[in-house]
Amino acid sequence: MKYQSPISPGYSWYEHTAGPRPDYPALDGDLTCDVAIVGGGFTGLSAATHLAKAGTSVALIEAHRIGDGASGRNGGQLGTGQRAGAEEIEKELGFERAKALFDVAEEAKAHLLEFAATNNIEIDFRPGHLNVCHQKRALPEYVEHAEAMTTRFNYPHIKYMDAAETHERMGSDHYFGGVRDTGTGHIHPLKLVLGTARVAAESGAKIFENTESTGITTNGGKVIVTTPKGTISAKKCLIAVNSYGGDLEPQTASHVMPIGSFIGATIPLGDDSPVLPGGESVSDSRFVVRYFRRAKTGELLFGGREIYAPGNPQDIHIHIRRQIAEIYPQLKDVEITHAWGGYVGITLPRKPFVREVMPNVISAGGYSGHGVMLSNYMGKLYAESVSGNRDRLKLFEELKIPPFPGGRTFRAPLLFLALNWYALRDRF
Repeated sequence: MKYQSPISPGYSWYEHTAGPRPDYPALDGDLTCDVAIVGGGFTGLSAATHLAKAGTSVALIEAHRIGDGASGRNGGQLGTGQRAGAEEIEKELGFERAKALFDVAEEAKAHLLEFAATNNIEIDFRPGHLNVCHQKRALPEYVEHAEAMTTRFNYPHIKYMDAAETHERMGSDHYFGGVRDTGTGHIHPLKLVLGTARVAAESGAKIFENTESTGITTNGGKVIVTTPKGTISAKKCLIAVNSYGGDLEPQTASHVMPIGSFIGATIPLGDDSPVLPGGESVSDSRFVVRYFRRAKTGELLFGGREIYAPGNPQDIHIHIRRQIAEIYPQLKDVEITHAWGGYVGITLPRKPFVREVMPNVISAGGYSGHGVMLSNYMGKLYAESVSGNRDRLKLFEELKIPPFPGGRTFRAPLLFLALNWYALRDRF
């Protein structure tokens, strides 16, 4: 199945504020390189940058424009650890592997900020994150999580917040408590995407926009990537399309499912607004997560996930404003200047899907809402593996990621039913 371009229905606030977007040519003709990369988002561009800096010849193709997929349209929150909680991973895999995965995620966070600073990419970083609880009965889990992070995972930046502190930091009494994480923050994701593309090109990577892959095959130790107007022959290939691959590669398609994620941007709220006075980003405890933050210039960027099938609704702003008003009633009539959508790639266990799907071809995606931080680092880990060090990439390759049930015919309807069931539970 082909998914429509995320450009529709709305021009994003990120596009409006990112500054000039350079154009890269479409591939026209055949070429040969060491590594072919399919997908011009965080994973692919990071891999291209690190490979090119190491002297590896790289060609990257993007079906639309750089940043048009999830990497340039997401909530901009870095997060901490993996999408699945550290304690949850420990129960499944044991403390040693859970700690190793947590430490890699911390390395990913540090790498992202260092990469941006070193390469003069202004990403509008703002520190701090609040994870808040919408059901009072779940508060003990927040207390336990804060303690586990400090005592077991050597992460002292998370502190429990009671109701009073939560209300003060949120500027709202909608939530019952939560945790505050001072060791993370949020960014302007499109600025990071465009900046990484610039660094990759300056390092020698060949980047082609508006160049869709029509197939990937292996033949005689070579990987062949076909496009409408040319063919790339490479020693290795990275598939970095996340949820935008359609039927390009069947294993990825069966393990990574797209779900619609929609965001609205308000007018600047002003310095005197009580909304998020500390400037932190927020995510809540709903299974259908609500995530929001104040930009440096004062706009409230508010996201929610309400659509589990291809296609973008034309009335995003109405639904987003209604969700905003539940938390901030004083904003029930706030003007929303931009509303846009895209797809998040999820896996069943909410862990990344990294697998060699055919000889010399690795696919990486399914970051399940934690991609801003993890996908950038996954590109670096892939580049390491090409250079001969595959140990850290194997931490993810060895994760057990089952395919979605139902096959190609029934998996989308089954997911739709399951996620709507969880959305119903969120209300009680």
